[in-house]
Amino acid sequence: MQPLKILHLLSQRPDSTGSGIYIQAMLREAANRGHANFLLAGIPSGQEPSLEGVSEDSCEFVRFDGGDLPFEIVGMSDVMPYPSKRFCDLTEAEVNNYEDCFAGKLKAVVEFFKPDIIHSHHLWVATSVARRNYPGLPMVASCHGTELRQLHNCPHLAKRIVDGCQSLDGVLALSQVQKKEVANSYSISRGHIHVVGAGYNAALFFPVRKPPPNPVQIVYAGKLNRSKGVPWFLGALGHIDDLPWQLHLIGSGSGPEKEECLQMARKLGKRTIIYGALSQPELATIMQGAHLFVLPSFFEGLPLVLLEALASGCRLIATALPGVTEVLGGLETDYVRLVETPRFHGIDQPFKEDEALFQENLSHAIREQIEAIIRQPEIDHAQIEDQIAAFSWGRVFEKIEQVYRQVIYN
Repeated sequence: MQPLKILHLLSQRPDSTGSGIYIQAMLREAANRGHANFLLAGIPSGQEPSLEGVSEDSCEFVRFDGGDLPFEIVGMSDVMPYPSKRFCDLTEAEVNNYEDCFAGKLKAVVEFFKPDIIHSHHLWVATSVARRNYPGLPMVASCHGTELRQLHNCPHLAKRIVDGCQSLDGVLALSQVQKKEVANSYSISRGHIHVVGAGYNAALFFPVRKPPPNPVQIVYAGKLNRSKGVPWFLGALGHIDDLPWQLHLIGSGSGPEKEECLQMARKLGKRTIIYGALSQPELATIMQGAHLFVLPSFFEGLPLVLLEALASGCRLIATALPGVTEVLGGLETDYVRLVETPRFHGIDQPFKEDEALFQENLSHAIREQIEAIIRQPEIDHAQIEDQIAAFSWGRVFEKIEQVYRQVIYN
């Protein structure tokens, strides 16, 4: 089939967070299939990213923090793993400046690259700007889940965002649950929303022989904040002092929530190794040496890190969020343990009276898995190979490529 010219659009850093991993996978898989890529993304001024699947002369950036825009990158999460500004804190003048800057960069790129299709990320401001400026150019957008929370946090921005996103040729959703949420929140026809899932890099994340479980190696990787459930996870570990474990705490954050997490981790003493943010190859190495991965999050679309951990031969403990249960709930194995979340007010703020029970349930699940690992350090990977194979980035891109051609040629 004829190669495509694909313009990839992301309003924040393409070398960090889940959406960054996703867009790097799109660049890599598209290049492997002979397509031509161009990337327009947001970066901090003076910090050029290193990327696969796209050359330096096929990239353009909106530079924040003193470059094209005077403020820090505006994050799709209110707490990012790097210095950022929140959308809810932008003045109207700043929002207009943000839109004008992305529109100007986009105009230059479209005139130069002449794409067959735009693949944007997040149903949010930059996507809406692109659609309003190029209504006749085929365009799809990936929903990562964080925009659904931002719609709740920024109702004053909703109209300008929804008006643009409603006319997209296609939306790529992570799960059936998310498809329903997008249809309801953006009034987009379900026929235009395609569930393609998300993936892991099978060249990096694969099982090797696990070390002896003395101690059991436990990994958390993600943002260090409360919405990821980290304080309750660390509190749960603090109550398990009669079993051998070691925690690898991977990730970054900002502000008082990050400091709260780090203080709690340090109180666990030598049993905890604190890393900060790691590259994908570095994370893969730690995953391969780990027995158990824990993600106690209060809000997720489909966390890629769970797929990476499972592909690396780790047992899993995760919260029973809709996107998680849709993918992992069908695994008929004791390697995956889902823990009920507390009740929330707002989107991800637990009721105070539910916090102790949530932490207790986490502690119980961790204890069960540690005891199981001591009995049997290795999992039977053959039991889950078929399920996780569907989530390799190669398989995910095959579905996305079909959507590309459908919206271009139909």
